[in-house]
Amino acid sequence: MGRVIRNQRKGRGSIFTANTRLRKAPAAFRNLDYAERHGYIRGVVKDIIHDPGRGAPLARVQFNDPYRFKKHMETFIANEGMYTGQFVYAGKNAALTVDEGKTRIKLPSGAKKVIKSSCRGMIGIVAGGGRTDKPLLKASRAKHKFAVKRNSWPKTRGVAMNPVDHPHGGGNHQHIGKASTISRYAAQGQKAGLIAARRTGLLRGTQKTKDFHVNALDSTAYSNDLKTRYQIATKNRSR
Repeated sequence: MGRVIRNQRKGRGSIFTANTRLRKAPAAFRNLDYAERHGYIRGVVKDIIHDPGRGAPLARVQFNDPYRFKKHMETFIANEGMYTGQFVYAGKNAALTVDEGKTRIKLPSGAKKVIKSSCRGMIGIVAGGGRTDKPLLKASRAKHKFAVKRNSWPKTRGVAMNPVDHPHGGGNHQHIGKASTISRYAAQGQKAGLIAARRTGLLRGTQKTKDFHVNALDSTAYSNDLKTRYQIATKNRSR
């Protein structure tokens, strides 16, 4: 019997401990109270910090308590253009007015979603969006990147393992040795490769076609050209 493979250790029933020792604070909105529900509350950005394991920077915002002489420090995800000393507003007056009770938003990926208008959100673009555009270039940067996230680097290929460690392991050279597709209902120790794949390989047989646009002025000439082509084709067939 082989050993427990990698996806079994990550899956259900395994022991998982999140690496949160170096985290600064959870990024969340402040508690919704009467002042924010019926008016607005103003805060000041005190500091913009880096949270290990997170791509976007965090902003520490200080709010005055609307009911007692006290100050509260909240942590939000920083937007582009946010700076220390800036005033930020949270509440009803800072919201967008919507009639239908539902709001349609467009995500950066281009997908559009419909959510309730009572949902809370932050207006702006998350800072640090171009972080992934810069290549890592060397292994030490990847090491420090994943050191604060999870134990997922470096990742050994299955064909480079021994047959006791992975279904794709073993052999005189690195090859899978069988079909890479696997059933959805296979045992957990067998699920490696393309699980329940509908198809594999490249899409072949497709042909790129050029877009043909016809102006309103050229529509008559285009229709006459089609008629002449049809007449020539019918004559050739009759011969």
